[in-house]
Amino acid sequence: MEKDLVELYDAAKKAADAVLSGDAEHEESRCIDALEQLKKFPVNYKILVNTQVGKHLKVLTKHPRQTIRAFAVDLIEIWKGIIIKETSKNKNGGIDSKVESANGERSKSGKMQKSPSVKIEKGETVKAERHDRNGTSKSGAESMKKVQNDVKNEKTDRAASVKVEKSAKEVKPVSGAKKISSSSATPPKLTTMIKSNDATRDKIRELLHEALAKVSGEADEDLVAIVNDTDPIRVAVTVESVLFEKWGPSNGAQKVKYRSLMFNLKDSNNPDFRRKVLLGVVEPEQLINMSSAEMASEQRKQENQKITEKALFECERGGQPKATTDQFKCGRCGQRKCTYYQMQTRSADEPMTTYVTCCVCNNRWKFC
Repeated sequence: MEKDLVELYDAAKKAADAVLSGDAEHEESRCIDALEQLKKFPVNYKILVNTQVGKHLKVLTKHPRQTIRAFAVDLIEIWKGIIIKETSKNKNGGIDSKVESANGERSKSGKMQKSPSVKIEKGETVKAERHDRNGTSKSGAESMKKVQNDVKNEKTDRAASVKVEKSAKEVKPVSGAKKISSSSATPPKLTTMIKSNDATRDKIRELLHEALAKVSGEADEDLVAIVNDTDPIRVAVTVESVLFEKWGPSNGAQKVKYRSLMFNLKDSNNPDFRRKVLLGVVEPEQLINMSSAEMASEQRKQENQKITEKALFECERGGQPKATTDQFKCGRCGQRKCTYYQMQTRSADEPMTTYVTCCVCNNRWKFC
């Protein structure tokens, strides 16, 4: 059940992240469906504590989409009620059982210790006095020591039972809301950069932090709250650690990839890429396999597409010239309006291959 709950949350989180970059309406409906399934999922205190889904779901309460925020808030309130109910029930049951057991033990010990003490006081003390008078036995002294020990044990048992009753009265059930808030609290923002033992790595971390820190001043009003909740220093350290693990040092064999990534992150015309990296839409593991064209801004992608289309057009213009003739008859439509061109596809002493295209139905054929 824990695995199914985590998978449902992952589906809702991916759909919520895709709302910011893809088909908003479709992804939003997918996210709401996943949240509905989470609301119907049979959860309890143990599952919620083991999976920590409630802690991660708090991110969706600050989503720019109002419907997603509302569903996330309602779901968290429902889970809070479940946790509060179970914790209070368990604590009350545990205290009652402890008090009952303590009272039972106290009453049993009182009964067991009172009756022997009385018998000993009546019977054994008389025997002890008789033996002492005659001077023939020492069992009386030993019996007196036993009586004193029993009395001491009875007093200590009574004092312990009174302490248990007082502690049971003073104990109050701790509200589950405080536990949830402490467990779901996000780690505090870092104020200083985490240093490594390598100066080149520290330099990369500083450059990443400098680029990601620009997002707070570039974000729209809908995303300001989410951006302010993120920690650019922590994200910069995470990204640099992944890059160093996969690419090695920045002055090594992958130096060009480091430069390409830094250029796109610091590009003033590419704020979308910085924001996606900071918010986790583009994870550090994805940066390893992204090309410079994928990291480019939308404006740059449109310009690259225009350049590609123009190059294809120039290639078509530079192809073999085509001539129009009526000496070929199309086998499909029977018309004689055709274009053709010839190419030497075989050896020089062989005739050229003729490629014919019908201008009416676009039928193509060739012959030698």
